Order: sequence, then C-alpha cells, then structure tokens
Amino acid sequence: MISVAAQFRGPPNSVNGGYACGLMGRLVDGPFTAMLRAPPPLDTPMVLTRAEDGAVRLESEAGQLIGEARPAGPAAIPAPPLAPTLAAATAAAAGFPGLDRPFHPICFTCGDKLDEGFGLRVFTGQLAGAPDGVVAGPWTPHAAFADDQGLVPAEVIWAALDCPGSVSWVVSGAGGGLLGTMTAELIRRPAVGETCIVLAWPIERSGRKLISGTALFTADGELLAKSHQIWIGRAPVAEAA
Repeated sequence: MISVAAQFRGPPNSVNGGYACGLMGRLVDGPFTAMLRAPPPLDTPMVLTRAEDGAVRLESEAGQLIGEARPAGPAAIPAPPLAPTLAAATAAAAGFPGLDRPFHPICFTCGDKLDEGFGLRVFTGQLAGAPDGVVAGPWTPHAAFADDQGLVPAEVIWAALDCPGSVSWVVSGAGGGLLGTMTAELIRRPAVGETCIVLAWPIERSGRKLISGTALFTADGELLAKSHQIWIGRAPVAEAA
C-alpha cells in the first residue's frame, strides 16, 4: 500500500505522471514501460504489486487500474541528441514558457511557485541553434531529495524528465498534454548537489498523441537517464456557432 503526498502533484489533483511511472518502474528490473490508465490520486492509499512475470500494477483500494508497467527493451528508447553545454542549457532555461505566462505553477517538476527542496524547479526552453522544440535547462537536485546513499530516488529523476517532454511540444506550437506512457532507462542516479542538464525533443505527432524524448546528463555530458514519452494532447475546443 502506498500514498503519494500532494507535494508530488503534476496537475492540481493528481500525482505527477513521471513520478507515478517511476514508482512503478522501481519494481521492474532494467528499462521499463509504464502506462497511466487513470489519474493517480493524491494523499490516497493505492496498491502497488508485482506479478511473477515482472508486470507491475498500480490500483485503487477498490481495484480500479490506475497504471501498469512492464520490462522494456533498450531499443524502445531513442538515443538522445548530443548533450548541450551547461552554459547553453542555462541560457535556454530563461525561455521556459511557464515563466511569463500561467503554465503549471504548483507542479512538482516545473512549478515556478514552489521553493527549492519542495519542488524540482526544472525549467527548460528552446536551445539556441537547435531544431524547433529541442529544449534544455540545468537541474541541481536539492539535498531534501537525498536517499540514504545521498542519491536521487528514481521516481524523482523520472519526475524531472516528465514536463520537459511536454514543453518540447509547447515550444513547437502544438500545445501540451497529459503523460500517457513513459518508456525509460536509468543508467546512473545522480547525487544530490550534482549539477545536471535536462534535454527534451519532439519526435512525432499522430493525432492527439505527442511523442517526445527526454534525457538527463551530467554537466560534462555523461548520459544518466533517457526516456520515450507519449503525451495525450488536449482535445481541441469547439468553436462557437
């Protein structure tokens, strides 16, 4: 039985998608694909189980399926572009769209109204000289998120790589959406206080499906984690008659 505190919200009333996928992914050996079937509730008991075949299920106490995860092959995760320099990523972060208009101000990942150590404050913006939608920004994990080894928990890493995948499409002009599926591989967990670079890029749009890739690097360009994401774009608003 688990319960996720409101601190780790994405949308105002549900768990951050990357964080939820990361909780399920922790029970999978190696790369995983996690799919959200319903918004995970905040401050509410949920049941997290793993079957003998390695499949993981996240359910409500009443048995409603909220999410599921399974092992995935590394080939399902795209190779990221070359890591930008820390200086380039820092400059790009100033273009994060949530800094000059309402975005998700209380989101655990990208909320600009949350203090360091309570939210992650991962701000990504268009990378200079890169194709449209390639966004980047720096991230230094706060000591508040350290585990007993001084490392960042996996679910926090996947939260950090959640919103940038949507931002890549916002910057591209397609708008954002809700995370539906994350296929991810964790190579090395960074230590708290270790400066990292977050990178995201759009891959393909198919109807309301927005597909993107995200990656986490050290300041020197070492690849730490990468993911393939499927976002479900918001339904178009019907025009008034």
